[in-house]
Amino acid sequence: EENVQESRREWMLLMMERAGKKNSNVKHRQFWQQDNHPIEIWSLKVFEQKLNYIHQNPVESGFVTDPIGWKYSSARNYGNNDQTLLEIDVN
Repeated sequence: EENVQESRREWMLLMMERAGKKNSNVKHRQFWQQDNHPIEIWSLKVFEQKLNYIHQNPVESGFVTDPIGWKYSSARNYGNNDQTLLEIDVN
């Protein structure tokens, strides 16, 4: 059943189709990035850099203007937002 509340459906499908066309292994749409490169988190500085990168992904993709605006982001926890989905120990 189609979610009538999702106004970005067509745009999201278009973005996934564009990503899929860049990869010959994908027939229709690609949701996840093709490659990943694990990085050892060996210092607080590296942790903060990677956390910031993750929090900025929805902003860079144009879904929100601020990381706290993304419903599923732990940025809400770090920003002391009361509307978090999961409790995360940020200490």
